[in-house]
Amino acid sequence: MIAIRTEHAADLAQRERLLDACFGPNRFAKTSERLREGRLPARGLAFSAMRGGRLVGTVRLWNVDAGGRPALLLGPLAVDPAIQRQGLGSVLMHAALGRAEALGHGAVLLVGDAPYYARFGFDGAVAVDLAMPGPFERARFLGLELRADALAGAAGILRPTGALAPDEAVPAFAAAARRRAA
Repeated sequence: MIAIRTEHAADLAQRERLLDACFGPNRFAKTSERLREGRLPARGLAFSAMRGGRLVGTVRLWNVDAGGRPALLLGPLAVDPAIQRQGLGSVLMHAALGRAEALGHGAVLLVGDAPYYARFGFDGAVAVDLAMPGPFERARFLGLELRADALAGAAGILRPTGALAPDEAVPAFAAAARRRAA
């Protein structure tokens, strides 16, 4: 049985290993990482999927400014390769989006596979006047309004706005990998 719960500090090492397995060491070079670097995830919006004491899935959301409007950036979403395509990613997405909406957030942005994320309501048209702070594939930059018109009139480059992470919140191996990717 898999349980979805709020991420615990003890999950971080397993989470980093899972992200390495799913995305490889170049994950730190992605533009989305620039918006997450040195920041804490949005309060209450970091999730772990656990099976038998082992982390098998994760998703986090991050506070950003989207052209003058508050929003969340989703990612990364990762599921253990051994159990992918069994619906755990969808369960994590529904948990994350449901909690974000319950907490009063109005919009979520992400860079990802448009056909996959369309099932949750994400659409490139929502983010058409927004941009990432570095190279990105326009067709993969998607948005979802949890509240009507949450991104109405939003234009410009996303900026990180979340709480700064204390140095001890970044595991040493993750910090070293980020330096190599930079």
